[in-house]
Amino acid sequence: MIYDVIVVGGGIAGLMAAIEAKTTTNKVAVITKGNIFKSNSSLASGGINAVLDKNNLSEIKKHVDDTLRGGFGLSNKKNVAYMCSRAPHIIKKLVSYGVEFDKDENGEIAQRSFGGGISKRTCYVGDKTGSAIMQILIKKAKTEGVTFVANNFVMNITKLKNQVSGIVALRRFDSSVVVYPAKSVILAGGGHAGIFRGHSTNAQDYTGDMSAIALRAGLNLQDMEFVQFHPTGMARSSYLVSEAARGEGGYLVNSDGERFVNELETRDVVSRAIKKEIHEGKKVYIDLRHLSQEHIETKLPSLYKAAYNQAGINVTRELLEVTPVAHYSMGGIESDKTKTDIKGLYVCGECAVNGIHGANRLGGNSLLEGAVFGELAGSKAREFVKHKEFLPIDYNIVVKDQKVVDRIFDRDTTKNFNSMRISMGETMYNNAGIHRDYTSLIKAFDYLKYLRREAGTLHCIDKGRNNNVELISILELKNALEVAEAVVLSALEREESRGAHRRDDFTKTKKENQKSILVNEFKKGYFKVWYKENNILLNYLTKLIKN
Repeated sequence: MIYDVIVVGGGIAGLMAAIEAKTTTNKVAVITKGNIFKSNSSLASGGINAVLDKNNLSEIKKHVDDTLRGGFGLSNKKNVAYMCSRAPHIIKKLVSYGVEFDKDENGEIAQRSFGGGISKRTCYVGDKTGSAIMQILIKKAKTEGVTFVANNFVMNITKLKNQVSGIVALRRFDSSVVVYPAKSVILAGGGHAGIFRGHSTNAQDYTGDMSAIALRAGLNLQDMEFVQFHPTGMARSSYLVSEAARGEGGYLVNSDGERFVNELETRDVVSRAIKKEIHEGKKVYIDLRHLSQEHIETKLPSLYKAAYNQAGINVTRELLEVTPVAHYSMGGIESDKTKTDIKGLYVCGECAVNGIHGANRLGGNSLLEGAVFGELAGSKAREFVKHKEFLPIDYNIVVKDQKVVDRIFDRDTTKNFNSMRISMGETMYNNAGIHRDYTSLIKAFDYLKYLRREAGTLHCIDKGRNNNVELISILELKNALEVAEAVVLSALEREESRGAHRRDDFTKTKKENQKSILVNEFKKGYFKVWYKENNILLNYLTKLIKN
């Protein structure tokens, strides 16, 4: 099947892009590697930021200022202003689609406080905001005539003369490599916090597939050293304890019963404060006992149920142990307001860097950024495909991907891919996590090099080609290792502490480093890392590092 526009990824950014790209005369498809209801957007429980009155310029400016402050000098002011000014329109559009945000006593959309914000501007649906929005967007996309192609693992894009011509995907039900021609492609397939396996709110299959595809297509990644750790994941399961719990008045206390941090500080500050308490041998808990049961059941129903089901804790009467967990990727594919260096290829959502989050994302901005730039990517793709013809497919890429799949099936292995995924996650968390230094990052890099070599020897034990879970897991692991190296190399290059990037050997923030880092894999196993500023490459510090 051929499509005018293909959107890879079914989160809020991908669905907003698909809806915006669709017209009565074109064909638009959303391709997902799993079922259409699974996405990180569905797990974004706390809320979506917006000043509801488009004429309230002073509050919109506060939203801009909070976002810029949270980005620690690496956000694009014009893009942030664009997002914040579009926020009222986005909420209005979501309501028109059918999203029912919680209301206050006057019947207006209710808003709560969120970390890093000086005003109440987070709209919500209890503590299941993302899920509520996603259900409505899926319904809206289907109504508009968007085609959903589920259970297709996208391996690469195809292009001709630097213009996209389609995608190559692995069809999961029979392990066939297939081609989907398209005039335009939008990558919106999520971030890479899943590389911190065992210490992440992300599902294990959020392995940076889009970033790996971009690297293989010759594109740059940006800000990869910045991975946000959410302060409060359940200690037993890494389940996200939404910031809504603190926004509704919850306390953070240590095992001595002491509050030790402003609960509504930015996430990097709160995460490091919790990590410090744990390092000193104390446990940390979210304390909701001073809130009424009615309030908790009304405002935090998902947390109330999850705490009981996963940890056996009744949060109305008991403390719930928490720990910081990898949650969000600020880094991703370099873009100019969704546009990439490949004609017809656009990026949005967590896999993209559109100049918003910089060194540290503001709580409540992820759903908004995905919606705003998803909408923008969709409109750009819609305009791009007008009067464009389908380009020929470079079947050399297709044949190469088919050989990769065949090779994984053809031989036997003594290696365990799941053990490798777990050890990668432990290595990243312990050596390239909340705290890092030169020694720990080199240790991480050396181990990643070893794992990447070993990943080449992985083969399926189960040789059946119908819905082979091993095959997808091996391909995801290879992507994850490629992206993890980009994270570590960028962290090594940034010899300072800024936002979510904390170097224990460089604790100060340096004014001269107030610029983003780019990374490019110009040949398999060879990376180039350098600083950029105002789209002009400066401090051309090139590192050629062979795996």
